[in-house]
Amino acid sequence: MGLRSILIDGWSWLNFKAVMNEPHRPGRAVFPELAATWLPEDDLRRLTAYKALAAYDSNQAGQMAAATGDDDALERRELGDPSKLVETALGYLLGSEQHVVVAGAERADDDDPPAGAVEAAAVQARLRQWAEDELFALRMQQAERTAVLSGDAVYVLAWEGDKFLPTLRTYDPGFYFPQWDDDQDNEFPTRVHLAWELPEDPVFGLKARLRRITWELGSIEAGTSRTGALEPAAGDRLDTVGRPVRTYPWDPQRASGVTCYLSDGEWLLEDLRRGNTVDRLDCSKARWRTRSDGQILDRLDLRIDFIPLVHLTNTIPHGGDRWGQSILAKVLQGLDELAATDSDSASASATTGTPIIGLAGAQLPWDRATGQPVPVQVRAGAVWQLGESGRMDALDTSPQLAELRARSEHLMDRIASASRITAAGLGTLDPSSVPSGYNLQLALGPLDSLVSSMRLARAHKYRLLLKFVQRLFQAGQADGWPAGETSSARIAWGPHTPTDRVGVLDEVVKGYTNGVLSLETAVRMLMDAGYPVEDAAEEVKRIQTRAFDAAARLADATGDNSEVRNYLGLLEAGREIPVVPLPVVEPEAPASGGADSGVAPRADQP
Repeated sequence: MGLRSILIDGWSWLNFKAVMNEPHRPGRAVFPELAATWLPEDDLRRLTAYKALAAYDSNQAGQMAAATGDDDALERRELGDPSKLVETALGYLLGSEQHVVVAGAERADDDDPPAGAVEAAAVQARLRQWAEDELFALRMQQAERTAVLSGDAVYVLAWEGDKFLPTLRTYDPGFYFPQWDDDQDNEFPTRVHLAWELPEDPVFGLKARLRRITWELGSIEAGTSRTGALEPAAGDRLDTVGRPVRTYPWDPQRASGVTCYLSDGEWLLEDLRRGNTVDRLDCSKARWRTRSDGQILDRLDLRIDFIPLVHLTNTIPHGGDRWGQSILAKVLQGLDELAATDSDSASASATTGTPIIGLAGAQLPWDRATGQPVPVQVRAGAVWQLGESGRMDALDTSPQLAELRARSEHLMDRIASASRITAAGLGTLDPSSVPSGYNLQLALGPLDSLVSSMRLARAHKYRLLLKFVQRLFQAGQADGWPAGETSSARIAWGPHTPTDRVGVLDEVVKGYTNGVLSLETAVRMLMDAGYPVEDAAEEVKRIQTRAFDAAARLADATGDNSEVRNYLGLLEAGREIPVVPLPVVEPEAPASGGADSGVAPRADQP
């Protein structure tokens, strides 16, 4: 192999597999469906990598190796280690919980909230309600597991008129075919296909077909009147040069001439000819699908200026690349070594549990029908008669089994280290070997870095997804969604590692008592540690209404009674002078009747 024949690209970590080294079209021998004419040549290596990773996840890597000529691969033991790595990385990525957060919403409950805080809180409540209605947490689990395993995942949004909200669906990245212009420097493509094959159905008389869904950004089209003049659609108008434009509710100050068109059609595989790739299909042979209301999905104007599809990557792509990388990418050879060692361990354990025994001078029973000695079997309660010089030797393979087990542990440590999940993250670290929590934190350092990098790769994409959701609500004229720029919303992830809650509580108490931490920061630290605090601002108010010692110090420092009452959450005292009623006392009878009693009358008596 010369240097010119070494291929280094986004999928070269799988070059050690024969399935990726086939000339011209990789994967043809193992996956014959990849040889279909509609698949672009540039996407074959990517699709083959997706299929190989799925085989590892399903404990079928041995079957894939056997298809390329490795006859012994079918005997390989696969015990679910790749799937464990994927599930572990997924759990750390998602953390304990996920929340939709809109910037500024946390200040809505203040006595004097800043401008836009109340509106941000309303948008946050609506987005959280949408997330609950659309099972966003479940969709996120589906997409993120695909992203962690394959390196990529796809979200698709669509406006559902019956539900009056945007629907969210996830698709396999193997169906995703973005089209990039050669001179395009934009971050997002202007044309995207989702395409996959539909199998033949003899029961209903359906032949094998190819389905393709296309979103494409293009200029707004206008019809023609009876006189031949351009006639814009309802809600559109012509600009100064006669081009159709429209104003979108999220940017009411600017007229746009761009819209998104949706097409959804099917082609018979037998009609596809050489050169008919997914982007060059003959539309005259397409059968366009129809919507539930009868609308034909052939360049349907969605009346939005963006493609409602979000491509998610598991890692931050390298410069000039647009695809993510699987969590298994750098450890596949280690997983192969581990599977081979497990297979050897299974063979060694068989000879250890049922050892190979050599007999000398033994009297073996004979089979009268064949005249041959009966094969000796090692089993409990078996008795063999040996002569005077008889001998029995057993082959002890337990040392080899112990070595194989030690090698399995060594390989697992290497895999944990290379994947940055770490032995502590996989749960294989002996707790007695960690002398302190600080040492455990150092051991989890690579895992913290891995999770931070994975979340950073997703941060912008989830902001984009939530922006698309808001704009679809605006385009659908849903109640409660006013026109104007959409709010900045994001996904807030929960802690990915267990937190020392007792240590955090002690740190918070000392910091707040000594005046190093504010009460708001202290409550936020308790929330991050997992304490059941739902609203930080409300929790601060509850604490202040019972902080009488702090209120007394505030009164001594300011002498302002209104500030103290405000601190305790009490109503403002009235400024008028209160009227205090005096008790009415009945007059006492004189000791001896008459004016000469010598007792002066009281002032309140007549």
